[in-house]
Amino acid sequence: MVKIYGSELCPDCIECKYNLDKNKIDYEYVDINKNLKNLKEFLKLRDTDSIFKGIIGSGSIGIPTLILDDGSVTLDWDSFFVNKGLEVLHPSQEGSACGIDGKGC
Repeated sequence: MVKIYGSELCPDCIECKYNLDKNKIDYEYVDINKNLKNLKEFLKLRDTDSIFKGIIGSGSIGIPTLILDDGSVTLDWDSFFVNKGLEVLHPSQEGSACGIDGKGC
């Protein structure tokens, strides 16, 4: 089962969950805004995994983060679906962004 760290406030996380649900892929969703335990769990991963090297200090959070069945970590949720041969849908969320610059998360 895929584990996702994300937030219900994040447009990218919402789209990722939409695609998981649409394709009936089992996943565990950890909302980092739900409680401090979830946030600390994510921050521990973010502070120790080299995949976040370009995220720290950039103003980005690094969500959605997917932990795949084999234990590998990816920030590229679109590629997760493409590699499975699945179409990625991006429901219209015009004006939605969680970056300070108004782009991405």
